[in-house]
Amino acid sequence: MNKIYAVIGLGRFGGSICKTLSKEGYEVLAIDQSEDIVNEYMNIASHAVIADATDKKTLIALGFRNVDHAIVAIGDDIQSSLLATVILKEIGVKKVTTKAISDYHEVILNRIGADIVVQPERDMGKRVANKIISSSVLDYIELSDEYSVVEIVIGREMVGQSLDDLDVRSNFGINILAIKRDKEINISPEPDKLLTEGDVMVLVGADKDIKRFRNHMLDND
Repeated sequence: MNKIYAVIGLGRFGGSICKTLSKEGYEVLAIDQSEDIVNEYMNIASHAVIADATDKKTLIALGFRNVDHAIVAIGDDIQSSLLATVILKEIGVKKVTTKAISDYHEVILNRIGADIVVQPERDMGKRVANKIISSSVLDYIELSDEYSVVEIVIGREMVGQSLDDLDVRSNFGINILAIKRDKEINISPEPDKLLTEGDVMVLVGADKDIKRFRNHMLDND
């Protein structure tokens, strides 16, 4: 059975999540207090409703006890964000992801039981900054304060070498998850396969080790 999602707050962040989940074929209950915004999502979400997410009776009446995962994407109203998160956990929503607008907001959300807390602006800022710092970095996903997944275009000196030759795990303490070549992705690259110009490595490891690898192996930063 498909999971049921609920998105509370249909601004840029919440709206994007709602559209993506709906496009993937999931049942989505979309909620906002603006009639104009809700009307925009009538033909996008499974159900789009004008409602106050800080009203426990309203959420119960809307069937939130059957929701598998709720995303609280309320904008700058921290009080409403916190209250909605608490109510969702109280009524038994299995998983709650809440958008935070500051580190302090994130700390409180974690303490009141939010399962996942995200700061879109901060996280996107880090991704953009890492792309700016190095022209070899195509994408950057932070896993924690110290670990990340990074897509890196290989340097010229790496062309013609194999993964065995590079031995990045022993030399740098990082792992190669995949090799992208044109439109193909090799999830389990053979150790003896030779790298070619334009190949992209998908790496996972500690930020300090990835930085050490970039500084040592890449010549195009």
